[in-house]
Parts: sequence; C-alpha cells; structure tokens
Amino acid sequence: MDQQSLGVTYWFDAEPTGDRYTMTVHLRGRLKQGSGEEDSSAKPEGRTEFAVTSSLENVVPGSGWIALTTRIQDVAAGEWEVVATPVRPAPTGGPAPWVEAPGPGLSRGSASGRTALAPFVRSLAPGVRLGAWPALVGTGFVLALILQALLARQFDIPGLGLAGLTVAASTLGLVGAKVYYLLTHPRERRSFLTPGLSVQGFVIATVSALVAGTSLLDLPLGAVLDVTAPGLLVAMAVGRLGCLLGGCCAGRPTSSRWGVWSSDRRVGVRRIPVQLLESALSAALGVIALVLVLRSPAAGSGLVLVLAVAAYVLGRQTLFPLRSIPRATTHGRHVTLVAAAAVLAGSATALVLG
Repeated sequence: MDQQSLGVTYWFDAEPTGDRYTMTVHLRGRLKQGSGEEDSSAKPEGRTEFAVTSSLENVVPGSGWIALTTRIQDVAAGEWEVVATPVRPAPTGGPAPWVEAPGPGLSRGSASGRTALAPFVRSLAPGVRLGAWPALVGTGFVLALILQALLARQFDIPGLGLAGLTVAASTLGLVGAKVYYLLTHPRERRSFLTPGLSVQGFVIATVSALVAGTSLLDLPLGAVLDVTAPGLLVAMAVGRLGCLLGGCCAGRPTSSRWGVWSSDRRVGVRRIPVQLLESALSAALGVIALVLVLRSPAAGSGLVLVLAVAAYVLGRQTLFPLRSIPRATTHGRHVTLVAAAAVLAGSATALVLG
C-alpha cells in the first residue's frame, strides 16, 4: 500500500526542421543521506540509487517544447537528487554504450524532489490535472440527469423513477466500460485496476440496462431512450474535456499552429486536439438530438437515440486515426464505420418518413 515511486520530467526543445528522430535521456539518481527516514539509523527500504535511459521515438521537428516523464519504481522513500543527460548511442567498440549528445535545446540538468505513492505518480505529469477527469465526467452526468428530467415532462414520464433508473443503468455502464476496454486492449494487464475505460462499453451497457429497466418499471421505452439522448451526448461533450486535462485519449504530436500542448501522462507536446474535436462533435449532436426531441413528430419512438448514437460512433471512428494510440484490431474500425453509416442512414430515413 505504501509503494513509492519517483517521477522525473526532462524538458527539451524539438529540432526546428528535418526528419523525425529519437530522443534519449540518461537519468542517474541518488537518495539524499538521512532523507525521509524518521530513524536515521534505519536502512531505507528500496533502491537508494538508479541509472536508467528513457527514449522518445518519432519526435516531430518544429513541435516546440517537449516534456518526457519517466517513473522509477521500487525506490526508497525520501528526497532524491537526479541528473539528466541527453545521450546518443556510442560508436561501436567504445568504452560506454552512450555518449552525451548536446545540441540546441538540449542540456544536462539536475533537480531534486521527493517520492510519492506510486498510483499518484503514475497519473502526474506536466499538463495533467489530477482529478480533472472524474470532476468533469461527474459534472456531465449531473447535467445529463437534469436535461433528461426536463425532457421527461414532455412525455409524462415520472422524473424521480427515471432518474433512479438512469443512475442504476450508468453504474452498470461503468462496469461495461471497463469490460469493453479490457477486451479491446488484450496486450495490457487484465485487471479491473488497470487504468482505462471505453465510452463504447458504457453506452452499450447503459442503454441495455435502460431497455431492461423500462419493462420492469412499465415506462415507455421509446420515450425513455429519446429523452436520454441529448443528455448522454452533453455528458460526453463535457467528459471529453476531462480527457484532455487528465491525459487520456491524446492526439498525435504535431508541429501545426493549431495544435494544443497536452500530455498522455508520459509525453507533453503540441498535439492534435482530438479530445476537443470529439467534445465538439458530441455537443453538436446533443443540440441536434434536443431539437429532434422537442420538434420531431417521431420523437418518443427511440429513433432519436439510435440516430444520435450512430452519428456519434461514425464521427468517433473518423477521428480515431488522429489519436496517438494504435488500434488494437486490424479491421474493427472499418467494420464499425460501415455499420454506423448504415444505421445512421436507416434511422434518419425512418425519422423523416415518420
């Protein structure tokens, strides 16, 4: 429970021009004597020295300042002094595997800092705001409940009962989001403690639970689904802002002036703001869904939710190539794109004809 970790960030300026390249930094740390121990005679638990190298591949020239964060595990608690040196492979047959690689925007540096609990260190990096993701996702959920309750009056649906059903369905949705994430990321450690949730799993599990719950509570299924659609999309629009500040779902590094400096918890760099693009997509679809619920004669049939989710999935899959994380499947994205486009076309046609 008290596992300690040390987080070290090396800042450097990307080369202004040229081809993509690999940046490597050598980190050497030493625990300060008498640091972090109530009893100075006690032997520290964990390593008191370390020497590691950390590499960043495909550095984009012209992308500006970059923060490369490295976590060192199983170290003794206390104050550490760390020296960082940019390096490159030494010529074959040299006395050392690395030689210092000074250059524009690169320099040797030293810093001191304390260890912290490993789970916190894994989530901290320049550009990451601890707690931003749960705070914004929670805010989006509250806004969704309020919007759902206001729209429920249009169909004479009991607001309190619907709110309770939605909370229960969303709780199951969190489980579905974790299961979906683990199934689509087989290379990662399979555990519910593994960081990561999938919005696709959340939507599938939540909507399925809503469908089951409406039959138990004798609520109109189509109306429940449609009044849920605008709030669901608004919640995702707000939640994606938490992804940007929390360091997940990050976009690819870029040298474009339209890039936004953000982090994936390891590398802070100017990136394609894919989280903001997906947030804008969700917000726009939320407004369209709201107008359809209020004005469309077919509102209450469930078609609004089907159309909105299909449009969101189509847009999300279109944005996926802008992310820095490679896809886990070879053909999954293309199959999903075709299926979402077919469902969107069919639901839009049914909504117009209805």
